Amino acid sequence: MRTIEARVETWPLKQSFRISRGVRSETNSIVVVLREGENVGLGECVPYPHYGESIESVLSQIRSVSSQIEEGMQRGPLQAALSAGAARNAIDCALWDLEAKQTNTRVWDLAGVNIPTRVLSAMTIGLDTPKKMGDRAKALSHCPLLKLKVTGEGDLKRLEAVKRGAPSSRLIVDANEGWQPQMLDKLLPLLSNVGVELIEQPLPVHDDKYLLNSKSPIPFCADEACHTREDLPRLHGCYSVVNVKLDKTGGLTEAFALISDARKLGFKIMIGCMVGSSLSIAPALLLTTYADYVDLDGPLLLARDHVPSLKYDGMEISVPEPALWG
Repeated sequence: MRTIEARVETWPLKQSFRISRGVRSETNSIVVVLREGENVGLGECVPYPHYGESIESVLSQIRSVSSQIEEGMQRGPLQAALSAGAARNAIDCALWDLEAKQTNTRVWDLAGVNIPTRVLSAMTIGLDTPKKMGDRAKALSHCPLLKLKVTGEGDLKRLEAVKRGAPSSRLIVDANEGWQPQMLDKLLPLLSNVGVELIEQPLPVHDDKYLLNSKSPIPFCADEACHTREDLPRLHGCYSVVNVKLDKTGGLTEAFALISDARKLGFKIMIGCMVGSSLSIAPALLLTTYADYVDLDGPLLLARDHVPSLKYDGMEISVPEPALWG
């Protein structure tokens, strides 16, 4: 007989983390535990208020399908039973993990995906004053790829400070919908001069059409604008990269399908994450074999992590042990 349990975890951050929409000092996640005989499958999600989610709403969604899960529902029917989002992600990943445990098989083999030999992640610098971001960049100057949270006013000074602090690092900027069209037009040539190679979600989703057929020398990446395969047609021509996050797609099952369709349409792929523990990041490592950019640094922002945890050697991530996931 299969049972399902959902519990809430709170993870303090090493330091406050700010983006254009606000600041946080901790992150809250939900862990789904599936038990069947001696085998246990785990999945973690991070409810995101910007997408209308809360701890309570996600727990309610999980409860709504609990009896079906306990009766044996698998990943396929789950896609129809729950909409894309955090709740489906936690259950979907727990089902993948449970099957791996039951068959004594690594989840990479179940998915038909090659185990990555080297996964190199970006490291994120939260939004702050130019000096503090520059100091942080100096401390992280060993990282090959830095992602900077930006907001509009003062961003050029922030970028110049970061470039001075980490002159050899490649740069991505992430506005989290924080810019306006006129601001984008003003910043684009300046960002190019500083060496930015990718701009993530510069405008609010409702302004995406402004990017259509843009002459920008820097490619745009859709984050808040891209959740599932259904979003791809309207993004075509506006963005050349899509950020795939399990908490948006509602798990690995849809993430694989989204990546497949996106690649057919010519999109490049970023594999991203919410701020969560190693348990939330481990499933996303399956997707990195398809990635042009990897941004899976969530656990490095935490004051403590899930036990067992992923191993980071600098910004290189090792494949998770089965005791963690998969």
